[in-house]
Amino acid sequence: MQNQAKPKRPDWTILKLLQWTASYFRSHDIDSPRVTAEILLAHVLRVRRIDLYLRYDQPLTEDELTRFKAAIQRRIRREPVAYITGVKEFWSMDLAVTQDVLIPRPETECLVEETLRVMPVESSSPPGRIIELGTGSGAVILALASQSSQHDYFASDISIRAVELARSNAKRQGLLGKIHFFCGDWFSSLKSDRGLFDCIVSNPPYIRTRDIPRLQPEIYEYEPAGALDGDENGLSCLRAIIAEAYRHLKPGGWLLLEIGHDQKEVVEDLIRAGGHYDQVHCTQDYSGYDRVVRVRRRA
Repeated sequence: MQNQAKPKRPDWTILKLLQWTASYFRSHDIDSPRVTAEILLAHVLRVRRIDLYLRYDQPLTEDELTRFKAAIQRRIRREPVAYITGVKEFWSMDLAVTQDVLIPRPETECLVEETLRVMPVESSSPPGRIIELGTGSGAVILALASQSSQHDYFASDISIRAVELARSNAKRQGLLGKIHFFCGDWFSSLKSDRGLFDCIVSNPPYIRTRDIPRLQPEIYEYEPAGALDGDENGLSCLRAIIAEAYRHLKPGGWLLLEIGHDQKEVVEDLIRAGGHYDQVHCTQDYSGYDRVVRVRRRA
């Protein structure tokens, strides 16, 4: 009896894989299923997303299929795309991210925009001094340094791994020589007699502890709790920064904070209660939520 040949396995081309994966993600309620499929496949193949469509009929090798399947499984378990690819875009920069840091959010670009509005601009003046507290991946301080390189920048984080990652991102963006990174818990490593700052910037933890389990699983299962948890009322870190920042600001210097969408009034009350600041202003993010509070140290 003649042996029958086994039927040939159909080739998984780029286009077929994208179509199948988008449908699979959609059936599992994954946000932006097609875009997610494209990002993951481009990452596995080490190409740009646009290249997927220039090579749409290219079949994948067994190794590529295996790696893509692993990426799909990670996303189905709700691991964020940025942690799978190891990269997140912020302020038109590709930044390395790990589970040691929060994934930079688009709304945090509002914090950058507000800081740029109040940073010293006169080229004839001495360089300004700008510090970010809780830098994480370095997204905010890198965005600022990329836009206004004449100033002296500083960035700290309580996590040494976050500081190492931020320093690596600075090197990747050609900004390592402009930013002084160090490890510290808010102001613990600073002494007011060693130079005051023109701007203090921070996106501190501000989510209420009880609210964290109600967040998307991509957030509460994967992102570092210490960078999210603002204690019982979400205000512990904000309160600590507001209470101490004026000691490290020049007269007329600015404090800028990212806040939760429902914290505007209580944060403004904390600011006014101390009597150290004026010109209290709150800016909304791109979705219309209160997001950045900006205050000036009294002259």
